[in-house]
Formats: sequence, C-alpha cells, structure tokens
Amino acid sequence: MDPIPTPPVPAPNAPQPGSHPKRILLVEDDDALANVYVTRLQAETFDIRRVANGEDALASAISYRPDLILLDVMMPKVSGFDVLDILRNTPETANLKVIMLTALSQDSDKERAESLGVDDYLVKSQVVIADVVDRIKHHLGLL
Repeated sequence: MDPIPTPPVPAPNAPQPGSHPKRILLVEDDDALANVYVTRLQAETFDIRRVANGEDALASAISYRPDLILLDVMMPKVSGFDVLDILRNTPETANLKVIMLTALSQDSDKERAESLGVDDYLVKSQVVIADVVDRIKHHLGLL
C-alpha cells in the first residue's frame, strides 16, 4: 500500500490554497446592465465571465466552474428557470450557488425559483447593485 503523500509546505506569504478570486458567471442578455455588473464585480476583485443566454450558461457552468451564478430569467434560447432546473439535476453543478436577478416580481415566479432550488431571488427594480454585491458576498461566505 502506497503511503499518503504529504502536501508541500507553502513558502511564507504564498497564496493559500483555494484563495483564487471567486468566480462568478453572469447570465444576462441586456448588454448595458451586464456591463455595469461586470465592471462593479471586477472592482470587487471577482473573476467574472458573462454570457448572454441560457444555452451558453449551461456550457460555461461546466467549463468555467464558477463559485456562483447570477442568473437572469427571461433570456433567449433557454430561460433562467430551465437553466436552474438543469443545473440542479446535473451532478457537476447541483451544488452551485445560484442567485436569480430578474424583472419578474410575482410571488408565483419567486415560488417557482424556490421550488427549483434557487439560493436567492432578487428583483431588479427592488435592489441596487450594492445589494446584489452584498448578497453575492453572503452566499460565498465573504461577509
């Protein structure tokens, strides 16, 4: 039986394992809004990737391996609800943190998202970007 290898001791002041910038996948089809969020989240030192539709979101969730997905609902190709449903039913992405950021403010929409396993549901008209950043940090354990 092979001995269990011991991890190398990091040099003083070396970055700690797992200390990479947190990755956020922004799924938003509105270019102007997406640009505002990308700029603000980069200023917060997050590593951001933005895609404009649900189909690209699903591919990026696997290839980019984000720590959190900020997900719009009403998008071309695949809706945010369908993206969330697929993410939750795919072993590689089942435990990803997902915050829906949407224009849909009906209780029935929020209930649908919750039934699909969303971590948070924010209505665009009811939050400012600082609120969204705070919720992201909360879900990533950074507060």
